[in-house]
Amino acid sequence: MSDTVQILGVAGSLRAGSYNRAALRAAGSLVPAGASLSTFGLEDIPPYNQDAETTLPPAVSELKRAIRQADAVLLVTPEYNFSVPGVLKNAIDWASRPAGDNAWEGKPAAIMGVSSGRFGTTRAQLHLRQVFVYLDVHCINKPHVMIGSAAEAFDTEGTLRDEKARELIRQLLENLVEWTRRLRARH
Repeated sequence: MSDTVQILGVAGSLRAGSYNRAALRAAGSLVPAGASLSTFGLEDIPPYNQDAETTLPPAVSELKRAIRQADAVLLVTPEYNFSVPGVLKNAIDWASRPAGDNAWEGKPAAIMGVSSGRFGTTRAQLHLRQVFVYLDVHCINKPHVMIGSAAEAFDTEGTLRDEKARELIRQLLENLVEWTRRLRARH
């Protein structure tokens, strides 16, 4: 096992110009020494269908493989209707199935999100934490990275220009790497 902490980043938005995708790109430039960040897009994940569990769709198999190969996961979520976007919840469900084959189990994780509203993604992040309790995902708790007023935080090219948000992401990633190493040492 490499000493480098491999983080898998997943944005819960399909939109090309998504602020959450932009925040994930920003996270890629803020990863601490001794860690790396790769990303996985959800564009090809089909709607969950239990009938397809015996022969998983290729994109689902690839998602599960990526989660298992990563040492930790960073989820970047928008908030839709006070909750998690369907595309992200769908991917989480697929990766936890079939019963007994939960790719998320025991995985260290961090959550952050961006919203055009003032309050960020508080409720979506809370809902993700609830789901992760059941899936045995070990989420770090702080710092909370809930970037609100996205149009002010990012420039027109999608670059995160909010220095406070950049610092919070940096701290979140440092904490995720430290947490991942602590969990590794226990096993």
